[in-house]
Amino acid sequence: MVYYGQTSCEQDTERYLDVVKYVFSSYKKEVPLVINTMGWVKGEGLLLLIDIIRLLSPSHIVQMDVYDWKAMAPLTPEYVHLTSGLYTKGKQQAKCKQMGTSGVENWKSSEEEGDASAPEYKLLYIHPEFPRAGVAGEARVHSGVLRDMSILGYLGQLQSPDIGAVLPLHSLVPYQVPFSAVALRVIHTDVAPTNIMYAVNASWVGLCRIPDEIRCQTDGPVLLTQTPVCDCLGFGIVRGVEMEKKLYHVLTPVPPENLRLVNCLLLGNIAVPNCVLVGQQGVEGEIPYVTSDYNYSILGSGKLKKKKHFKRREYAFECDYA
Repeated sequence: MVYYGQTSCEQDTERYLDVVKYVFSSYKKEVPLVINTMGWVKGEGLLLLIDIIRLLSPSHIVQMDVYDWKAMAPLTPEYVHLTSGLYTKGKQQAKCKQMGTSGVENWKSSEEEGDASAPEYKLLYIHPEFPRAGVAGEARVHSGVLRDMSILGYLGQLQSPDIGAVLPLHSLVPYQVPFSAVALRVIHTDVAPTNIMYAVNASWVGLCRIPDEIRCQTDGPVLLTQTPVCDCLGFGIVRGVEMEKKLYHVLTPVPPENLRLVNCLLLGNIAVPNCVLVGQQGVEGEIPYVTSDYNYSILGSGKLKKKKHFKRREYAFECDYA
């Protein structure tokens, strides 16, 4: 598993392909492999998909069309062979133009120049017969809800297996991690070293293992200059930073035997679900990490939204408010 750190690869398609290559390199081909590609199939997304097909050489491709929408071309082996991807070239039907003495243009076909043969796979093309199948806008909303549910389910492993009240995260005992034991990297944006702790505090992080040994030259945090493509062993929340003792306080359900391998914290554009922050129970006074006294014009700031349920007639509605 590799922590990509963003919900879309649009901003860094090259690193996305590097991640795909890294993960695929662990495939031993002892069992069948099912690859669930993204729903981004327009523009550069389609070109990236062609790159992935070339890279992974699947035996079968299942292509699901969208009802009542201008369909994309069927991804036949011939189509993939002829079409250039985002980083790979397709077979050119007319590569070399030569001018003869008579002024007649002679064209060489690419077969004469030793082009690779077309990929060999079976295309299974599915066309749904019901409306609204595969509507992009709804899929985007649902994916956000499912992502939050997945994170909440993961954090649920921090709770006691005994049936009882759910403990708020601020009441759980975190691991203490020295600054010198792990390297830090913010994946999705540039953060000044002086502001790095503000970014890391109360953030969702990937707990990763890089092959390099961590060497700390100073008593400050170890900062990576590039985002590594490396193993991710799980996830956690940095619930506090203790500057005096140079410690990160990390909550995670990853077992201790795996935590010993972690030497890198990757912070991406994946946030702790809002309900975890605004719904903290048993807190008197101000809620930790939540404030109403803030300048929202600052770049990168935003309001947390809390769901409030209303009932009107026989239907339940959800209302967002800041």
